[in-house]
Amino acid sequence: MADEQLRRFRSSIDNIDAALILLLAERFKITEDVGRHKAQQGLPAADPEREKQQIARLRELSSAANLDPTFSEAFLRLVIDEVIRRHERTADQP
Repeated sequence: MADEQLRRFRSSIDNIDAALILLLAERFKITEDVGRHKAQQGLPAADPEREKQQIARLRELSSAANLDPTFSEAFLRLVIDEVIRRHERTADQP
């Protein structure tokens, strides 16, 4: 690639993307434990009050970080929906 600055930018982006994936993987490992615990305790897969609190908290963090809170909420909603789907699957297992 002829543009060295562009290569450095892209390398940084690649590193950040890898870190995001690894952090998501770690988050899902923990939420798998939460799902098993909820299933064992007979708790519902979803916790709308917790979700509401998390979304509000992350919207504030997003604003402070100069990141669009609407985008952050959409991203978090995608993650939460996947966690709930996994919790429901865990609860359905014998």
